Amino acid sequence: MITTVRAGDSRRTETPNATMTTLASPTLGPTSGLSMWRVEMTAGAQGPPHVFDSEQLWTVLEGQVSVAVDDQTVELAAGDTIVLPADTERRISAATAVRFVVCGRGDAVARVPGEDSTRGTPPWIS
Repeated sequence: MITTVRAGDSRRTETPNATMTTLASPTLGPTSGLSMWRVEMTAGAQGPPHVFDSEQLWTVLEGQVSVAVDDQTVELAAGDTIVLPADTERRISAATAVRFVVCGRGDAVARVPGEDSTRGTPPWIS
């Protein structure tokens, strides 16, 4: 069976650091387990340090960004892709306004170092 998600069906979630637009997921499509979403951040925006329990692929569509992963920082520009391994702490910092497309598991669970419990699966991924 072919599943099509129309632009008007996408789901938008705003946080203090970014706007995520769900393009396809187990609850939007539905998919058999993958999710794809777009992330938009303004210049100077910075996400919190966090960890996911599964791998994610991030491709920069526009702009420049720094991605801190464990003890390394990588600078990315439009067209670059970073593979973020499972269970690694990461922090995304936008040097300019930036847009990404991200792919990962639709049941990925997030946690913030130092917190006792997980944050669960974010709504833009589920």
